[in-house]
Amino acid sequence: QVQLVESGGGLVQAGGSLRLSCAASGGTLSRYTVGWFRQAPGKEREFVIALTWSGRTTYNADSVKGRFTISRDNAKNTVYLQMNSLKPEDTAVYYCAVPAAAYASPNGVNDYDYWGQGTQVTVSS
Repeated sequence: QVQLVESGGGLVQAGGSLRLSCAASGGTLSRYTVGWFRQAPGKEREFVIALTWSGRTTYNADSVKGRFTISRDNAKNTVYLQMNSLKPEDTAVYYCAVPAAAYASPNGVNDYDYWGQGTQVTVSS
């Protein structure tokens, strides 16, 4: 079973940047599609961005494309979410997740099985 731990959240002013990390144990992240999700108070968890095992990036295009990027460090077995030009509406708890099967192609939140504990991102105006 893959275990995930997010870190790097915090408080930042609008226009600022943060880099979140998703460190894995129990599995090799390069074999998985890794997704980042976020959940704001009173809202459903939403997909943000994912990096497939083949190296392709998929976005929730309307909200983050052009501002957020995802990358992977295979040596550290870690995936990063670089967030630039942050907006107050980006405030949420951010989670990384992977499906149970390596080399799977998840289509939505229900296709992800292993989740980290989340890290809070707060963007002040």
